[in-house]
Amino acid sequence: MPGWAMPDNLLSRAAVIAVATLFGLTYSLSASLIALDLAGQGLSEVTIGANAAMHAIGVFAMAWLLPRIVVPLGIRRLVIIALLLAAAVLVAFPLVRLVWVWFLLRLLMGAASEILFVMSETWTNSLSTEENRGRAMAAYTAAMSVGFALGPLMLSFLGTHGALPYMVGAGIALAATLLVASPRVVAPAFETPSHEGPLHFMRLAPVAIAAVVLNAAIETAGLSFLALYAVRLGWTEDSATQLMTCMMAGAILLQLPIGWLADRMERLRLVRLLALAAGLGALAWPLALGNPWATYALLFVWGGCFVGIYTVMLAVVGSRFQGSALVGVYAAMGFMWGAGALAGPVLAGLSMEAATHGLAFFAAAICLAFLATTWLRGRAA
Repeated sequence: MPGWAMPDNLLSRAAVIAVATLFGLTYSLSASLIALDLAGQGLSEVTIGANAAMHAIGVFAMAWLLPRIVVPLGIRRLVIIALLLAAAVLVAFPLVRLVWVWFLLRLLMGAASEILFVMSETWTNSLSTEENRGRAMAAYTAAMSVGFALGPLMLSFLGTHGALPYMVGAGIALAATLLVASPRVVAPAFETPSHEGPLHFMRLAPVAIAAVVLNAAIETAGLSFLALYAVRLGWTEDSATQLMTCMMAGAILLQLPIGWLADRMERLRLVRLLALAAGLGALAWPLALGNPWATYALLFVWGGCFVGIYTVMLAVVGSRFQGSALVGVYAAMGFMWGAGALAGPVLAGLSMEAATHGLAFFAAAICLAFLATTWLRGRAA
């Protein structure tokens, strides 16, 4: 239609959705691509693991810094800086083939990722009202999950050799920069900076911190071991890898109905119901894995319930905190995501060594432990 233009609020939401998707995309694309590239250079698993740890160090450093710099720099400027930094780092990887430089680049990528992670959550919350906050955070989480899924998919088309996948990732980051920089995109402004560290905000929102540790631990453990678990039970490798796709589909598609529920019922109660469903659902894995259709159905619903815990907790935090305090809580959540991502695969691996269905028992145990945490902490976020 001639003269038609997207309303500013919709454009702002589109910009935030793009940032959330890009966060998931850059993380999943770079993590897989860099590991494969380093392995192709003949480097050891220890070196590859140490390089991945630099990403976490960048996340931890930025989690401490963000509440202090969000007021003077502003959300829009911080997001643009992070997008430009991510693009520059992705371009630098194939151009600079010095391993020690790759460690610095990985640290910078971690810092950029943390900015995108925290600022996109904060920005989404600022565009929301109490009446639609659950649906807004559900759209955010679904967009981030789409980004996580797009990274490996892009590599399957672009390949893992040469500069092309890096350059495509950088190009997407630059395109997102143009969208965010539009003067019609509305960005919130905060007046009072926070000088508190992540530990302060962890104490303010213990249930939210537990939720992000749960999310990171199971997500990374599932990526590492779900296919292997199925193969050990007689599934073919191709069928086993499809289980992750099915679970990711549930994590994306079921967020919007969960967000709708979060706007119509007491949110902490919904979190508890989702945690109970995730815990009992994981206990049902050993029974369902004997039947492919039962497995696909269970994992689809389970993925939605499990990620829904994180979605609803984002809305709970957004209701309780504002301004730089909200940035601080979200930054602390990003900080602890790294801790959960480190602990999850280790604990899941030990569980699988201890029992055939160790992965299912591990997932059920931490979901139910999280449920217990919500009762022990009462109504605190």
